[in-house]
Amino acid sequence: MSSLLNTLPRHDGFSMPAENTKHQRVLMAWPERADNWRLNAKPAQAQFAAIAAAIAAVTPVTMFTSPQQYHSAREQLPGHIEVVEVATNDCWMRDIGPTFVQNSAGQRRGVDWPFNAWGGELDGLYTPWDKDDHAAQKILELRGEDRYRAPLILEGGAIHVDGEGTLYTTEECLLHPSRNPELSRQDIEQHLSDFLGIEKIIWLKQGLYNDETNGHVDNLMHVVKPGEVLLSWCDLADDPMYGICRENLAILNAAQDAQGRTIAVHKISIPGPLYMTAEEAKGIAPSNGMSRESGERLGGSYANFLITNGRIVFPLLDADNDEAAREVLTSCFPDHEIIGVPAREVLLGGGNIHCITQQVPESGG
Repeated sequence: MSSLLNTLPRHDGFSMPAENTKHQRVLMAWPERADNWRLNAKPAQAQFAAIAAAIAAVTPVTMFTSPQQYHSAREQLPGHIEVVEVATNDCWMRDIGPTFVQNSAGQRRGVDWPFNAWGGELDGLYTPWDKDDHAAQKILELRGEDRYRAPLILEGGAIHVDGEGTLYTTEECLLHPSRNPELSRQDIEQHLSDFLGIEKIIWLKQGLYNDETNGHVDNLMHVVKPGEVLLSWCDLADDPMYGICRENLAILNAAQDAQGRTIAVHKISIPGPLYMTAEEAKGIAPSNGMSRESGERLGGSYANFLITNGRIVFPLLDADNDEAAREVLTSCFPDHEIIGVPAREVLLGGGNIHCITQQVPESGG
């Protein structure tokens, strides 16, 4: 039985655990939008299925799908992956699904963030977005877990936490006028503290260049462990990312986390740069909100990976750079198995592996 709670997670003793804690399950949703996924999402579906299979080798996976796509998803996914009908407007589970919080006994609840398709009427990517906004509630009700509805428009990809009181985000996203223009920076910080139980926020400036989410932090960097992060990097002086990553590095180098630690930063080079081909653009239906044009710069990032139960599942995006990314990940996560999965079709839709997954922490109570 799921209840809507009118208290605050922080006051109830709940906080968001780090991604590298043990997972009970990983949640995903099935792609089908013809105006975001080329060729009626068939190539994307094949890659979603491969990503789900790579995760399901170590962590159970639930794939949510519309009634119309249920049989297609069931046929393409391995039998041990659960398929459940929950209609969504698109499939970015990190952003539309619940963010799970836990207390010291391991009891689990979900935070349900209002969602406005990355910008609402100002610069949202599609309309309507009502099914996405209701997805977290439906999922928590299906799972029988209690829910907090936050008073803050936020996507899960806009935040990273270390599990020890520190949250990383970007000013570009959380202070963007299309999210919560009525709230001050201090208001936003208070909501994040109340609903995620964090003590300190490290505000980076911009996210990845041409990231249509208004600079989600999960496409820019990832937390390795408390006091240690991976940062997307570019050494091409004429690339827009050159200045962006250096400005963010300077912020990280000057920062201390919630426990007073300085932050070790590992650099992981971005792929490419990568661009949408004419053939790829031709297969996408026209859209009012999403730019899908030949020659468009893609927001490719190797930082957009998932940590789950001793395995790193990361995107293969560029034959010239994939192995270098694997080496960096192997160095940062020596106790994890590093699994690369082709993910260009996911990138063409506007994100990657971290964006399409949401972990459910293992419950201890």
